[in-house]
Amino acid sequence: MSAPEIPTLNLQRVDARVGSAEILQQLRDKLSPQGDVVSPRGRALTEEVFGAPLTPVEVVQRICAEVQRDGTEALLKFNQQLDKADLTADQLRVPAEDLAAAHAAADPELIDSIARIRDNVATFQQAILHRDVTIEPKPGVTLTQRYVPLRRVGVCVPGGAAAYPSTVLMTVVPAQVAGVQEIAVVAPPTPFGAYNQDMLATCYELGVTEVYRMGGAQAVAALAYGTDVVPAVNKIVGPGNLFVALAKKHVYGTVDIDSFAGPSEVIVIADQTARPDFIAADLLAQAEHSPGSAILITWDESLIDAVSRQVAKQLALLERAELTLDSLEAFGALILVRDEAQACELTDSFAPEHLHIETANPRDQIAKIKNSGAAFLGHHTPVALGDYAAGPSHVLPTGGTCTWAAGLCSNSFLRSGSITEFDESAMNQIAPDVERLAEKEGLTAHARSVSIRR
Repeated sequence: MSAPEIPTLNLQRVDARVGSAEILQQLRDKLSPQGDVVSPRGRALTEEVFGAPLTPVEVVQRICAEVQRDGTEALLKFNQQLDKADLTADQLRVPAEDLAAAHAAADPELIDSIARIRDNVATFQQAILHRDVTIEPKPGVTLTQRYVPLRRVGVCVPGGAAAYPSTVLMTVVPAQVAGVQEIAVVAPPTPFGAYNQDMLATCYELGVTEVYRMGGAQAVAALAYGTDVVPAVNKIVGPGNLFVALAKKHVYGTVDIDSFAGPSEVIVIADQTARPDFIAADLLAQAEHSPGSAILITWDESLIDAVSRQVAKQLALLERAELTLDSLEAFGALILVRDEAQACELTDSFAPEHLHIETANPRDQIAKIKNSGAAFLGHHTPVALGDYAAGPSHVLPTGGTCTWAAGLCSNSFLRSGSITEFDESAMNQIAPDVERLAEKEGLTAHARSVSIRR
């Protein structure tokens, strides 16, 4: 058997030791989901369905408006036109017996893995779950911040180019830990989506009974507005393509969403203690999402060539080699910096979804970096551990939004509110301050609601 052919790799190299690394901003701009770029295939499908070369934003607006107005009728129409799935209203929901059959036919070792991962995720999510806090700052005053689980949430599971049982685990389990009673999973009516047996088996193992054969913007709209088949939810979470992301942005305000997510990202910070083959594998793991950004930042010049060679060598072994190569050349970079301080500064400015620090003392670097969705420390903590099994959710902010946004967790499914209780004596003590401020604002009814009780 002949050895795999090593592809020609044109991976950007940047010497950032002098001046600024504009490449990071260029990559950030390219990765930002602006909603005005569509592939030739997508444009052709848009013209076929809508009769005009609409932008993705316009497509999403049209779909959401129709689903909101026409409900199930519009949902079925877009299932047929966009996913080529001829379904009736009573075929939208996956029957309970199909979920049970998928679980019964699944590889027992897969089910065992799902159960172990569920326990890992649940253990972490339970540990970080907010608890009610009550204080009594003064006699007669009781103040409480309480946390109440959302009643009903929707989970988007992709199903275009691959199946994602892991997404079910990383969204459903945190919601269950939070106490959400109703969880509706939606996946496109495709072999990798709502007809994928491993995904259905995962749902069954986790106790999810509500799974729908629908994807894209129409699924998001159905979850947000509700139809006679799909009851509306309070929040929509989970990844998806550009149309899913734009639809979630469109319905935000009607419902809550987890984030407005774009392509996957990783920055690897490495020093002379890192193995080039490990680094290459870590870069390729994100690039194979295609699109996916994979960036190495190092102050060890010898690593640049070594990693480049390893990336090309390992690329030849991948099933998705062609797509991964395209992604690397469009969104990847090998960046040489002056020192550790500059590496941390550049990383913080990019604010990556995933950050992997492969250095002698990774805790030193993470202490200097505030902006990352999820950080992985050390030579033996590949990002894939977090993607699949460690415990924190893999649903993370992208596009630089982790400067203010957080990844999905059990607390994402809680709604907080305060409870205030004063007795008469305590009210009388605070009343003059309330009355004074209310009168200064001209809100005399506010002031009187207190003074009438004195």
